[in-house]
Amino acid sequence: MTDLSALILDRIRDVPDYPKPGVLFKDISPLLADHAAFAAVVDEVAGWHPADKIVGIEARGFILAAPVAYRAGAGFVPVRKKGKLPSETLEESYDLEYGSATIEVHRDAFNQGDRVLIVDDVLATGGTAEATVELVRRAGAEVVGVAMLMELAFLKGRERLTGVDLRSLVIV
Repeated sequence: MTDLSALILDRIRDVPDYPKPGVLFKDISPLLADHAAFAAVVDEVAGWHPADKIVGIEARGFILAAPVAYRAGAGFVPVRKKGKLPSETLEESYDLEYGSATIEVHRDAFNQGDRVLIVDDVLATGGTAEATVELVRRAGAEVVGVAMLMELAFLKGRERLTGVDLRSLVIV
């Protein structure tokens, strides 16, 4: 385990039975509150791929992706739940363990051929990340990678992202 991985794991709080019984929620608030740890995460992810745009997936992905975009000298693009963006959008639906969901991005968020790094906090089953990759590609941009703060390996989300350079700072 790297020093950065240990730093991250030391600052992620497990919250049992949130948001529903049987779920172990990974709370990144202590990590975000620690300037040195948060800066180390942002600096590491910002150096992974040259990108024109950094996509943040709602909601905690926004918190990580925006400073990564700033640090990398790239634009920030939010991918949001359906109905949250004010202008014309593209949408992608996907299945969850307990239903389905739809995410959207502004139709004009990318220029043709933009290199895009997708950033989020936790890779679980991979549905949201997979849908985001498809959405970015449909918008005419190139996905250069997917960056995750933490990957829950036992949920096998990585298997849904074949052909994509997926990097996780911590794999548990």
